[in-house]
Amino acid sequence: MERKPRLSEAMVEEFVGKAHGDLNRVQELLQQEPALVNACWDWGGGDWETGLGAAAHMGRRDIAEFLLAHGARLDIFAAAMLGQLDVVRAMLAAYPAMKDAPGPHGIPLTAHAKAGGEAATAVLAFLQNGD
Repeated sequence: MERKPRLSEAMVEEFVGKAHGDLNRVQELLQQEPALVNACWDWGGGDWETGLGAAAHMGRRDIAEFLLAHGARLDIFAAAMLGQLDVVRAMLAAYPAMKDAPGPHGIPLTAHAKAGGEAATAVLAFLQNGD
């Protein structure tokens, strides 16, 4: 397998940083470099974050859906924020310990569901009550 060149660290850092809240810049950067869609930034101490992870804990459905439409890898934290109860249930049925696994910046799964607002109400209830 041929090794591809590394993405620019500055571009990855900007992409993940902007994915916290700047859809227009995320779109521009992804157009420039499509491989950013799954790039991770290391904030230090093993705190790895993707653009999707950034959008998820900030409740930025618009950015998350844009990234998913362009090939981002869905994880349980984004699924919780997006209100995808079936996905969250299935993942926790397979790996129950994920309920307490920290997301980017150590943010818990329930906080991601809260960030999803009304659309994630059922996920939040499930995480809090098992309903």
